[in-house]
Amino acid sequence: MNLSIVIPLLNEEESLQELHNWIVLVMKSNNFSYEIIFIDDGSTDQSWAIIENLALENPNVKGIHFLTNFGKSQALHAGFAKANGDVVITMDADLQDSPDEIPGLYQMITNQQFDLVSGWKKKRYDAVVTKNWPSKLFNWAARRTSGVSLNDFNCGLKAYKNIVVKNIEVSGEMHRYIPVLAKNAGFIKIGEKVVKHQARKYGETKFGMNRFINGFLDLITIWFLSRFGKRPMHLFGALGSIMFLIGLVLSFSLGFDKLFINTSGRLITEKPIFYIALATMIIGTQLFLAGFLGEIILRTKNNETRYKIDKEIV
Repeated sequence: MNLSIVIPLLNEEESLQELHNWIVLVMKSNNFSYEIIFIDDGSTDQSWAIIENLALENPNVKGIHFLTNFGKSQALHAGFAKANGDVVITMDADLQDSPDEIPGLYQMITNQQFDLVSGWKKKRYDAVVTKNWPSKLFNWAARRTSGVSLNDFNCGLKAYKNIVVKNIEVSGEMHRYIPVLAKNAGFIKIGEKVVKHQARKYGETKFGMNRFINGFLDLITIWFLSRFGKRPMHLFGALGSIMFLIGLVLSFSLGFDKLFINTSGRLITEKPIFYIALATMIIGTQLFLAGFLGEIILRTKNNETRYKIDKEIV
């Protein structure tokens, strides 16, 4: 199979039929073998009923319906697990991502041997103040922090080699950072393609301003995980050991001073530096234990699926 097209969605009943027809037209005109995997992230409208009807019309349509809204990352995780195509395309269901871009993305993966190609919506139709400017700031911070040189991390239109989606763990709200997750997994040939961004035709966006706050918090998380996620003791253990040693040296200096220099001076407990040394040793011990517990959790973690599937179309 040439292509798996993974489409997470939430309450997009107006656009699904049009999106499906557009994708099928592109697939037929390029003679692609394909599957379309719709992941309904707990929609409360008629989205799932429309997907069921599309599957009756087109045997290439598959679907997953979540019991409730678990988030885009979980939807992508479920779609990636089901994808069988040599190239996996992700796109949003709101018609702002153009299926006409799929052949170009496919060629970059198959001919130019990219592991991952991310779309870049260079010209956007979003609100300038509430979405464009925060998005530019977010992308700048993501580039500087992650070392991945992309202009648009949050673009839903991306193409992957199948092996990439099978070897990355998308959880929480990490869908914004899939290129970073891929890089950390060893897939370093990451490209970018300018794609057409279309004005939203139906409904309203499901993401508010809080997505940028969450995005920056997730950026800090992924920075930490990329450096210390496999060995948390390297960070917490090192910091803890340094702080404990500082407190220990201060304690020994106080004891030496009391025993051999100022034997008749103030009690050690009357000196502020004693409490600084004590606090430093306690904090150092706690940091060391945090690293130790992190190592234990990492080795015993349960990879339980973070979503519940209600129905499937296979």
